[in-house]
Amino acid sequence: MLNHIHILGASGSGTTTLAAALAAKHGHTHLDTDNFYWIPTDPPFVEKRPIEQRLELLREAMQRSTSWVLSGSLAGWGDPLIPKFELVVFLIVPNEVRMQRLRAREIQRYQHLANIEFLEWANKYDTAGFEMRSRKLHEAWLKNLQTPILRLEGERPVDDLLAQIELFSRCESGNRDGREQRIKS
Repeated sequence: MLNHIHILGASGSGTTTLAAALAAKHGHTHLDTDNFYWIPTDPPFVEKRPIEQRLELLREAMQRSTSWVLSGSLAGWGDPLIPKFELVVFLIVPNEVRMQRLRAREIQRYQHLANIEFLEWANKYDTAGFEMRSRKLHEAWLKNLQTPILRLEGERPVDDLLAQIELFSRCESGNRDGREQRIKS
């Protein structure tokens, strides 16, 4: 298994779930961009950290571990860390599935739909432009990477996604030519 993997996608695509499963199975440290992007507050996700502070904290966390998997998006603010990635996994999940997951997560966390503004923002991922975290922004960001990219499309069980990453990782272990592979369910 590769030692430095970044998993990104839209909110609700399963990046955190997949990264946690991959880390647990292979002994990697799981890092999540939200833990570096946001200052811990109650309620959470209210106050952003300054970019330099995010980068410093994330660099330190990466240096503390020989193997890690990073979930979430750092497109733009985290670009200085791109050379550390051995593999980038891009999860693409249908909007209706993502939104159903996000509503369920909101209810689980807060016992109601606490952040309607967030849900409205997340619902725009596939149609928005570069003004926000969007499919368009992620596609442009991925286009500039030299790191191998694995695109996993569709709604699939975590074990199936893990198997695809493990297979791709074995094939890429000695090959860093920036190839991309797309797997649809």
